[in-house]
Amino acid sequence: MKILIIEDNRILARNIREYLTLKSFQAEVAFDGIIGKERAIGEHFDVIILDINLPGKDGLTLCRELREEGNNTPVLFLTSRNTPKDVVTGLNIGADDYLGKPFDFEELISRIKALGRRNISNKTTIIHISDLEIDTTKRLVTRNFEIIELSTKEFDLLQYLAQNRGIPVDRQELLEKVWGEFDAYMFSRTVDVHISTLRKKLGKDIVETRKGFGYVVN
Repeated sequence: MKILIIEDNRILARNIREYLTLKSFQAEVAFDGIIGKERAIGEHFDVIILDINLPGKDGLTLCRELREEGNNTPVLFLTSRNTPKDVVTGLNIGADDYLGKPFDFEELISRIKALGRRNISNKTTIIHISDLEIDTTKRLVTRNFEIIELSTKEFDLLQYLAQNRGIPVDRQELLEKVWGEFDAYMFSRTVDVHISTLRKKLGKDIVETRKGFGYVVN
């Protein structure tokens, strides 16, 4: 996922970029609203992290202009202006989520992932990974135009990894999001068994293991 950070606090912006990079995101930074808008409309981003109090053009105006011009990239307001009135104002002009400062970096990551998944599902029901095609509506997987038979959980697992493409996902998250539960025995067996089966059916090049981070589809 490619993230645009529009934040005038240079230290904070760089810290966010470094943390996102550590978590295998691509992240770009703009330090004012004017340059931020130019970047937002000139390049493709999966999520925009946006401060409100910006030089040049404030975040509320920037978000409103993007929506009026047809740019529907998910926007997460990250700001110290986090009263209930501020939140309502931000959401009403087109923001998708709102996180107050100070914030927890792991919560920020979770919200970015959620917005990224929502953006993918809103755009298309077809996901392409090389010559692999995943139709999330028909729940059909093909490679080189040949249908690959998957069980319900195998499909759910592949879809979740594909919708988080480029982001390593650990076993605990997969168990919670795909299976809806977590326990020690499942942690050690279920995910690994299903990943092994997917590799046999899809080929070993689709799902990679990122040591220390989890599984990833690139």
